[in-house]
Amino acid sequence: MPSIEFRNICKYVCSNVNFTVPDKDLLVLLGHNGAGKTTLLNIVAGFVDYNGSVLLDGMPIDRVPANKRGIGYVSQDLSLFPHLTVVDNIAYGLKASKHYNGCEVADRVNELMDMMRIPHLASRYPAGLSGGEKQRVALARAMAPSPRVLLLDEPLGGLDTQTSKYLRVELRRIQRKLGITTMYVTHDLTEAEEMADRIVVIDKGHIEQLGRPEEVFFYPASKIVSDFVGMPNILDCAYCHNLGNGVVEVGCGGLPVIVPHDGNSVKRIALFPRDIYISDTLPPGPGVNRFTGLVTSIEDTREMVRLEVAAGDNKLVAELPHHIFEDMDLAVGKNVYLILKLRRIKVHEAKHL
Repeated sequence: MPSIEFRNICKYVCSNVNFTVPDKDLLVLLGHNGAGKTTLLNIVAGFVDYNGSVLLDGMPIDRVPANKRGIGYVSQDLSLFPHLTVVDNIAYGLKASKHYNGCEVADRVNELMDMMRIPHLASRYPAGLSGGEKQRVALARAMAPSPRVLLLDEPLGGLDTQTSKYLRVELRRIQRKLGITTMYVTHDLTEAEEMADRIVVIDKGHIEQLGRPEEVFFYPASKIVSDFVGMPNILDCAYCHNLGNGVVEVGCGGLPVIVPHDGNSVKRIALFPRDIYISDTLPPGPGVNRFTGLVTSIEDTREMVRLEVAAGDNKLVAELPHHIFEDMDLAVGKNVYLILKLRRIKVHEAKHL
C-alpha cells in the first residue's frame, strides 16, 4: 500500500498544507467543523480541483481522474443505494469496473461480507439495516475493488456509544489485517486516541501538530491543540511507586496521585478540567486523590466556569457547570478541596518518545 504525501496544498480554507501519511498507517485528521478535514479527503480522492500536489508512493496523481486513483471512500452519509440489496451495493464498484467476471465478483463480495460479519444481511435493503450495519456495508463496498488507499469521513458519526466503540475495534482490526493506508476524519478525541497511528490536528486549514496520540495529548504543540484536546493539566512525575494490583502512586509537584496503571514507569499524567471535582466543603469518602488548593483565578465562559487552583507546586485548571458554580461560595483567594477522578487520569509511560 502506498504512502500519501501532501505538498503545498491549497483549497478553500486549506493553505500550504504539507504532511505525509506513511505506508500502512491509519492517520486521523482531528479538528473542529470547517477545519479542512473533509477537503483534504476530497483532494486525495480527486473530487475537487486544488493547487499543490498529492503523491502516492512518491508519484504525483494530480492529473489522474478520480476513478483511476484506486481510492476507497466512505462519506459521512454513507451513500448506499436504497434500491439495491447489500450484496448488490457491495458488488456495485466491481461490476462498474468491468474488470471482474461474475464468479470473481461473487467471491469478493462473499469474502468482504465474511470479513465484516454481515453474510446474514446479504438480501436486505439499506432501509432495513441498523446504523452499525449500514456502516459495515459502506465499508465493504469501499474496499471491494481493493483500493490502494482508504478514506473515511466520520464513518461512525451518529452511532450510539456502544456500537461506535465496537465498530472502532473492528475497523482497526480490519485496517491492520489488510495493511491499507487510511485517512480517518473525526472530531471525537476518543476515536482518535483509540484508532490512530498518528494524528494531525488541523485548525482553519493549518496543520497545528502531527504526531503519535501520546505526543498530541501530552505534548501539545500550541494553545490551539491544547484547547482542542480539552486543555488538559499535564503534570510531570518526579517518582512512580508500584502499589500492586494495577495501581501506582506518582509524585506530581508535591501531590501524591494514585493512578490505574500496569506497565512501565509513568513519565506524565494528564487531567482534564472536567474531571477535577471542586468543593468548598470537605467531601465525604476516602482520601484518595483528594487535595487542598487555593483559587487563583475564575473565568466565566459561555459553556462553563473555569477555575485555576494552586495545589502543591501545580496550577490546575478545573471546569464547573454554571449552575453548580452558582450554588458554591467560590472566589479568588479561597481554599477549596480537589478530587481527581481516578479512572479519568491519562498516563504517559516513560518508554515513549
